Amino acid sequence: MVKLIGAALILFAGTMIGFLQASRYAARPRQIRQLAHALQRLETEIGYGYTPLPEAIKRSALHLPEPAASLLIGVTERLSGADGLTFRECWEQAVNGHWPGTAMRGSEQAALIRLGSALGISDREDQIKHLRLAMQQLKAEEDAARDDQARYEKMWKSLGVLIAALVVILIL
Repeated sequence: MVKLIGAALILFAGTMIGFLQASRYAARPRQIRQLAHALQRLETEIGYGYTPLPEAIKRSALHLPEPAASLLIGVTERLSGADGLTFRECWEQAVNGHWPGTAMRGSEQAALIRLGSALGISDREDQIKHLRLAMQQLKAEEDAARDDQARYEKMWKSLGVLIAALVVILIL
């Protein structure tokens, strides 16, 4: 009886590990899309609303889901208590601080950090150009993430169940 309960727990744990890994592949394209949407909102605030950058970031964050909202809120919090930090430093700290809580990879992070170094130091049109470039880069990463999702999501679900079944067979 104890072996049967242990086998069921191992099967359950292996299946959940596989599904957890598969969910990261499913979350990545969604989070990249949300981030691109955040940049699009920021572009609208800067381009059409003539909103100053800190206020534009704050307004954009109000209408976004997590984790994009927390990233932009982190930027505004760092800007309000700047302690002599530049916008680029506040942006980088917010991106680096919130990145572990996302399913995104280093290429998306690098695109955002490059964007942060260009925002706030040039005129409105140049900022819009940099935002559009970052959105194009994120779109390319989203396409790659969808390919990865299609390729690996089902594999991880199956792999979790199969490895757990192998462990149960070896134990029994």
